[in-house]
Amino acid sequence: MTGAERREQLLDVARSLFAEKGYDGASVEEIAHRAMVSKPVVYEHFGGKEGIYAVVVDREMQFLLHAITSALAEEAHPRILLERAAGSLLDYVENYRDGFRIMVRESPVPQATGTFSSLLNDIASQVEDILGTQFTRSGFEPKLAALYSQALVGMVAFTGQWWLEVGKPRREDVAAHLVNLVWNGLSHLESKPELRDVPQ
Repeated sequence: MTGAERREQLLDVARSLFAEKGYDGASVEEIAHRAMVSKPVVYEHFGGKEGIYAVVVDREMQFLLHAITSALAEEAHPRILLERAAGSLLDYVENYRDGFRIMVRESPVPQATGTFSSLLNDIASQVEDILGTQFTRSGFEPKLAALYSQALVGMVAFTGQWWLEVGKPRREDVAAHLVNLVWNGLSHLESKPELRDVPQ
């Protein structure tokens, strides 16, 4: 195994272990044992548990931020953009459970890309730009776009945490109901919401 391959193997093992046991419950000994290497190999690549944890979290943050910003990159109706953003986060929760579990825990180690809450703030600022444009077009106060973007992103993130544990309903249904609440408000909920931007 090359040095780069070994590094990737250690990151995969550590990611799984941190998701399972959290930072405090994981140890360099167990990372080394699961990777079938000696402890000095882990220290050689990452300097210790803090180093490997920081790399794992930074990677997850960058991956999720890229997924959501990509979903918001193309011009579309605001409801469709909302569907795409919610869908991206829920897709990450469903398909990268270990990464999501790691990110939502309080991190004892500062990362280059910050914390999960700072990641949500980054996403909210992009949503704020979209909402601000729409608010201006609709005659609403554009300064309120920041408030609404924080509310939207927080709602989707916390719903994702809940959904990770309960595992139902289907991802598409969770996204449709979130968008239904956001788009229609409680006073105009659709009885059977459906996503409008479903890939063919």
